[in-house]
Amino acid sequence: MDISFEQAEQRTRLAVLTMDKGEAVHVMHPNQIVAFQGQPSLREDSFMKLSNMYRKKRFIQSRISGPSRCMLGLPEGYSLGMVAIKEDDDLLFEFKHVLFYMEGMTFRTHIQTIRNAIMTRDLVKMRFQGPGNLGLLTSGPLYQVELHPDNPLFVDVNCLVAYPQHIELKPCVYGNTLASQHMNYHWELKGTGSVLLQPCKPDKQLDEHMQGDSLIRRVLREVIPFGGIFIK
Repeated sequence: MDISFEQAEQRTRLAVLTMDKGEAVHVMHPNQIVAFQGQPSLREDSFMKLSNMYRKKRFIQSRISGPSRCMLGLPEGYSLGMVAIKEDDDLLFEFKHVLFYMEGMTFRTHIQTIRNAIMTRDLVKMRFQGPGNLGLLTSGPLYQVELHPDNPLFVDVNCLVAYPQHIELKPCVYGNTLASQHMNYHWELKGTGSVLLQPCKPDKQLDEHMQGDSLIRRVLREVIPFGGIFIK
């Protein structure tokens, strides 16, 4: 699969996925498909599993197989980050960031501690295993930062996209009294490997997925033909 980007006003607005015969990609946000070039039968939409519906706040996903081209539009203020996943990778992701993943990749759930689940409002993280490419929708470009086993890295809880499963991780604040009283909660991370960060805190008004939506409205929009057009 080949991935290219097109820009407008010096900003990436479109990601183009080109699949050869025998290749396929699973798109977790079908509404971001702005154009498709290929035989109509090469796009297959299906309902997600119930657990994935809850985590993605979406009901339908798309499987795009080749030979075809699929063009994904990026919401204003968001970027597409590409991560090459190896067979033995142990990075844990928030599922809401996943825009697409290549067929052949697998993923499984990782249950967080109650403390960390309360902090992130998410009980489960997802561990992907490859080989393959993972497309992540993030607020600003995706950055990789190396960890140290003794010197902690402090990251705003809203900016941490993925981290290795084996590291030490706990919520905290840091700095002097004034700093700790007025800052958002951070993750304190120690260990080896690297973490993935988004440099901007999500703006919930830019993407209904990040802010959530009425359950009934989401069901009607996803299930009724052309529901996304008539139900706002």
